[in-house]
Amino acid sequence: METQPESSASETPASPRCLLVTGATGLVGGEVVRRARALGWPVRAFTRGEPPAELVELGVDCRKIDFSDVDGLRVACVGVSHVVHAAAKVGDWGPIEDYLTANQIGTRNLLDALPSDVERFVHISSLGVYPARDHHGTDESSPRAEGGIDGYTLSKIKAEDEVLERIAAGLQAVLLRPGFVYGPRDRTVIPRILERVRDGKFAYLGSGDQLMNNISVVNLADAVLLALTRPYGQIVAEGPQLNLTDPRLVTKREFIGSVASGAGLAPPSRQVPLGVAKVVAAILERVWKLRGKTTAPILSQARIKFLGLNLDFSSDRARRCLGYDPKLDFEDAIAETMTAMTAESETTTT
Repeated sequence: METQPESSASETPASPRCLLVTGATGLVGGEVVRRARALGWPVRAFTRGEPPAELVELGVDCRKIDFSDVDGLRVACVGVSHVVHAAAKVGDWGPIEDYLTANQIGTRNLLDALPSDVERFVHISSLGVYPARDHHGTDESSPRAEGGIDGYTLSKIKAEDEVLERIAAGLQAVLLRPGFVYGPRDRTVIPRILERVRDGKFAYLGSGDQLMNNISVVNLADAVLLALTRPYGQIVAEGPQLNLTDPRLVTKREFIGSVASGAGLAPPSRQVPLGVAKVVAAILERVWKLRGKTTAPILSQARIKFLGLNLDFSSDRARRCLGYDPKLDFEDAIAETMTAMTAESETTTT
């Protein structure tokens, strides 16, 4: 890829000639596509399967893409001026190689396929790149956990490295690190939480008073649009990595309780001592790996991190350099999320 001149902070970038969104059928990519089309931007979307009707109806140029096919990627990237790379293999269990292939090698292949004149590359990373410990206002100066705690976190670290190499070579790229993303089209985490609450199997790990690293998909999409259009020199004035969370972080108890209440369920109250949970998780992970199980144990390091650790991260750099000013508070965002999910569930069952 040819080295590209860096924009000064005073330049006003043009709107995308063609915005490429990977992972367009997912929670984050789908929200970005809808917002971009509402602005009138031409959008091309990469999907793993056949394009969903919603994207077609929005006038999105959908391409079925295999990220291992570099030649196919090059053809599909012709004419692209801006990119939001939201595609990723997510999860808290499975062979590390599968995550590295999807998230690191897939990112590398996409970068190799981009036109030499691409103007902006926005990479959706994760706060999961930081160590699995309690965090109290952690900012981007904190080192990453280079070994990761599982295949997903390791692969997100390695994917960041791929992008950082291209930034050093002149690519105007931004690495956004959102926390736990939630929204109306979540098909994974919130449904799993609801299933366990409904079955009476949910328990807080520790007191439940530890903070979440929550971010509404609406607030995240706001940040993505800023990363696409704000002068590059201004965005990366303190570095290309930007932590992102909601304006107000909530405790695990408030988050889970709001999800349960929004679905008409009684908020759970059971607790498991955090120390006990950590010991059980270590034992279960060892047994699961020895037996080659393909599904995650009921407790793992990733679940300890999600439910048992204090995850307070600072988004101050994003506020200063990106102009990130999230408007949607958790209370309103989770109410909208649960209203939409409940309505969808009722439609599906009738």
